[in-house]
Amino acid sequence: MRFPARFGLRTRLIAAFLLVAAISAATTATLTYREARSAILKQSQDTAIGSLRDQLDGVAFQLPMDQAALDELCRSVGKRARPHPWMVFAQYAGLKASNSDRPESTVITPELRREAQDDGHTSFQRVVNNGEPELTVAVPVTATYGSTTRPTGLVVYAVMGLDTEGETVDAMVTAARDGALPALGIALVPALLASRSVLRPVRDLRRAALRLGRGKLDTRIEVKGSDELADLARTFNESSGELERTVGELQDAEARARRFAADVSHELRTPLAGMLAVTEVLDEDAERLDEDTASAVRLISTETGRLAVLVEDLMEISRFDAKAAELNRDEVDAAETIRKTLQRRRWEGEIRTELQDGVRASLDPRRFDVVIANLVGNALKHGEAPVTVRMRAEGPQLVVEVADSGPGLAPEVLPHIFDRFFKADAARTRSAGSGLGLAITQENVRLHGGTLRAANGPSGGAVFTVELPKEAQ
Repeated sequence: MRFPARFGLRTRLIAAFLLVAAISAATTATLTYREARSAILKQSQDTAIGSLRDQLDGVAFQLPMDQAALDELCRSVGKRARPHPWMVFAQYAGLKASNSDRPESTVITPELRREAQDDGHTSFQRVVNNGEPELTVAVPVTATYGSTTRPTGLVVYAVMGLDTEGETVDAMVTAARDGALPALGIALVPALLASRSVLRPVRDLRRAALRLGRGKLDTRIEVKGSDELADLARTFNESSGELERTVGELQDAEARARRFAADVSHELRTPLAGMLAVTEVLDEDAERLDEDTASAVRLISTETGRLAVLVEDLMEISRFDAKAAELNRDEVDAAETIRKTLQRRRWEGEIRTELQDGVRASLDPRRFDVVIANLVGNALKHGEAPVTVRMRAEGPQLVVEVADSGPGLAPEVLPHIFDRFFKADAARTRSAGSGLGLAITQENVRLHGGTLRAANGPSGGAVFTVELPKEAQ
């Protein structure tokens, strides 16, 4: 049986329980009714046949019989009828008689007459006359001559109403029907108890699954009993325990890897500072060196600078991973802060700006500068001019958009654009960036309590949208 999805497990369990109870009650009532009805009718039928035979055996008559004797026989038998009044009909040698105003009954069927006359045995039928059940009995009368019993040709028929038995059967049906409804109501109580005992472990399992989904990996279920639900609870506990162990191992490995990257970056920082100083001196003297040596010096200087950027970015991302990054807010003019970022990097002539003046926000100027610089620098490197920076206030939010006019971002790139060391173009593995710029940008935005999205503009080109709360939260 399929229930609509809107019905819960409790409703389906109760409905199934009540359905089984109703089917059981109906089946039991039907079988009981059939057996009781057969027993009642059989008892009345046997009583009537036995009584008719006893009365015929007790009546003295002489053969051959005339019409008067036949009439007297019918009246005599009819007066002593039991258990109910009878209509008695008799046939003998073409004579017909009865104890009623009709000499012949229309209820007695030809089949019953033929059985009585041909077989010579007592026969009976249950018939329905005008909607009422009746019993018809045919008794061929025999006579004993010495040791021989012979048919006399006299056949006595009796018709008895079964109204009382029908009323008894109807009363049984009514009692069964009236008793079924309270029984179903009573069956609702164990149905509720049964559904509660089944649903409680299911609810516990649902709550535990929700806690597990929220990261509470130490969630366990109390195991009660030894049935299938208890096995399910044990399986859940074993699975969550294994998941907790696996996730713990992964977290430990990730923490060790991050600590290693942070330690290496920190250890590289000091020698890199010395190498940068040396490469600056070499860059200044490169003009006086021969061409091959100058080219090698410039390559060393470029790669040393790139390594220094990578180390700084690794240390910055390590601080975010270690939750050690601090936010030093200050109330600033957002438009002025963006203009300073562009001026410091001499991008004023390359960037179109649409900045709403007079918007003040609580920001960390250094981290906001990193956000704008990374997004604009990324647009200049990987997009196409013109690059536009828009800034406006929308209610409590400060919205900054950086859009370029390039081909935009491929659909398969968008889900990974903020992943660490992700390169949208495999051919740019040797670009000047560390591969951490957008990841650091996203972490800085999150630190402010904001969001960063990447998409393609309606007319093409990548669009990065930053939304930051103007007030500290």
